[in-house]
Amino acid sequence: MQKKVFVFVLLISIYVQTNAWGFWGHQRINRIAVFLLPPEMISFYKGNIDYITQHAVDPDKRRYAIADEAPRHYIDLDHYCTLPCDSMPHRWKEAVAKYSEDTLKAYGIVPWHIQTMMYRLEDAFKAKDKNKVLRTSAEIGHYIADSNVPLHTTENYNGQMSDQVGIHGFWESRIPELFGEDYDYFIGKAEFIAKPNERIWASIMESHASLDSVFGFETQLNATFAEDGKYSFDVRGINTSKLYSEEYTKAYSKMMDGMVERKMRRSIKMVADVWYTCWVNAGSPDFKKIENHELTIEEKAELEAQEKAWKEKKKPMYGHQHAETGSEGKK
Repeated sequence: MQKKVFVFVLLISIYVQTNAWGFWGHQRINRIAVFLLPPEMISFYKGNIDYITQHAVDPDKRRYAIADEAPRHYIDLDHYCTLPCDSMPHRWKEAVAKYSEDTLKAYGIVPWHIQTMMYRLEDAFKAKDKNKVLRTSAEIGHYIADSNVPLHTTENYNGQMSDQVGIHGFWESRIPELFGEDYDYFIGKAEFIAKPNERIWASIMESHASLDSVFGFETQLNATFAEDGKYSFDVRGINTSKLYSEEYTKAYSKMMDGMVERKMRRSIKMVADVWYTCWVNAGSPDFKKIENHELTIEEKAELEAQEKAWKEKKKPMYGHQHAETGSEGKK
């Protein structure tokens, strides 16, 4: 009887990863992006680097509270087309005219939402509103990072259509959390983006083009590993988490020839470039004149509701859901 109880506890304690890049990855991307900024910007961002880092994960927390948040993190590009996807409209109005707004929201809107967030960040700079600059900077970093993840561009986002359930958290969380400390973060300096819409879609297409490797290499690797070598268990207090083993994770990363590191570096560079571009487009305001405006009652209530829903987790996260191991995700 005791053995059965232990097995039951073990099963319900399986580690579930539902955050794109994982909290560690998103926060690392935002934090390092700060150091790519020019002298005119870096003092302000470094002075608020803890906020920029901590709040990189707010959009994922909000997915527990607001259904409309979910489609902002992905686009199921294979629902519409196959590469090179020349038929896919890149401008929102044209896409709505072709597919309808309901359809677009059902299959994800991340490329268009990044553009929307860029307009918001420009407006925040123009208004010289410190709170809005910081909050929008932190959150746009999240969406940009998501757009550079191949599994955020497909209906098969967690391998649920290819008998590879768990691959989402494996690729974007387990790999960087194990090896990310050793990645090369010497990336360069922020640069102005003359055509943001083209840059955003180029990243989406490049991510989508990587899917064959993401799925194909894991299939090959799985065929060479015994089940007891593929997974390991992490015991912390009363919680037991089932994880992909370090050996399996290292082998997968090696087969992809550092893809996760490249995507992380690309995310960092793109975040810094977007921050810089929005500041320039806003007229390069003097950060000494940016004021700390109080949050409105509505903004405070929204943040409190978001944090409460995330901590309680009384209902599943909206949108793509993916587990490190366990049941397949659902929309």
